[in-house]
Amino acid sequence: MPTCKGCDDEVETLVSVKVDGKTKKLCEDCADRARESDEIAEQSEAVVQQMMGFKGRR
Repeated sequence: MPTCKGCDDEVETLVSVKVDGKTKKLCEDCADRARESDEIAEQSEAVVQQMMGFKGRR
């Protein structure tokens, strides 16, 4: 059985998720948490850019 890289548990299937520019194979629960944290980081970056008056993207 494959092992999740996030929680080190054996699971039936792994899901490929792109986190911080790297693809990781995680279980469903860890993949959901990784997606949520990535969305939060994106939103907080947008707020800081708006606050500082930044007009472009990276």
